[in-house]
Amino acid sequence: LTLDPETAHPRLALSQDLREVRWEQSRQPLKDNPKRFDSSRCILGREAFSSGKHYWEVEVATGTTWAIGVAKESVRRKGKVIINPQEGIWAMGRCGSRYQALTAPTSPIDLPVAPKVIGVFLDYEGGQVTFVDATSQEPFFSFDSTAFEGERVLP
Repeated sequence: LTLDPETAHPRLALSQDLREVRWEQSRQPLKDNPKRFDSSRCILGREAFSSGKHYWEVEVATGTTWAIGVAKESVRRKGKVIINPQEGIWAMGRCGSRYQALTAPTSPIDLPVAPKVIGVFLDYEGGQVTFVDATSQEPFFSFDSTAFEGERVLP
């Protein structure tokens, strides 16, 4: 998967190959556009899915604050974005030493060992987004009975 620079919040810097993102202390001088997140520090993938089963991995080893998942293509991008399924985002994240599913309210995830790489499994027709420790392939949270409502979703 590659990341879409057109959607990147101005404080997120992308690698040349569009596969890595990092937080910057100051905003980059990026031209605003309807696809760009302007308030919430988010970025979407370039590849969109509207059917099938998909799996990708995200290296999170050095990060202490992050969130990963999938979002509907129509997700709000201007102003504060609430990250939960009601807003069209199915994600989990880390804040300091806490891991949580980004539900409303959040659901704690107990991980005995901090994963270095997280696998994300999307089953579009099955309505499921599952997060696994990519090393052990042990699942640790799943959004089930998810209604994508025929809309494309993006990592």
